[in-house]
Amino acid sequence: MRPLIDLAHRLRRRTMALVGWRTRGVKVMAFDPDGRLLLVRHRYGRSDLWMLPGGGIARRETPAAAAVRELAEETACRLTAVTEAGRYEARTEGRRDTVFLFRGTTGDAPVPDAVELAEARFFALDALPAGVSPATARRIAEHRGVAAPDGRW
Repeated sequence: MRPLIDLAHRLRRRTMALVGWRTRGVKVMAFDPDGRLLLVRHRYGRSDLWMLPGGGIARRETPAAAAVRELAEETACRLTAVTEAGRYEARTEGRRDTVFLFRGTTGDAPVPDAVELAEARFFALDALPAGVSPATARRIAEHRGVAAPDGRW
């Protein structure tokens, strides 16, 4: 199954870059009651990196609703106290993406969906795992107040 997911992921990214589609997506900074941040590792793409959970925004769906839905689909966690934390532009691999970042809380234990995710775990902000993606590291630095948002994902 993993080889098919990897192939589909690569084909989708290349097609989107060639066509120049503009996409909209969400990322979520979900904190548990102890203030730990939920990070995920995907089964496709850069599966060695820890990232914020998230995904695409469906047609006629608000970004906030997409953030709640994506977190539930990927990790079975319900997001509460949802607030928009920023809007970013991504220009990787020739694509044009708008990423909406949301923050919220959850009291649920993450359960990876076993299709997209290899792992989903909470981490203290001062004890992050090795291999945090650069974009995730920037969002954490912004959240901690040690870096100013610059608008790029």
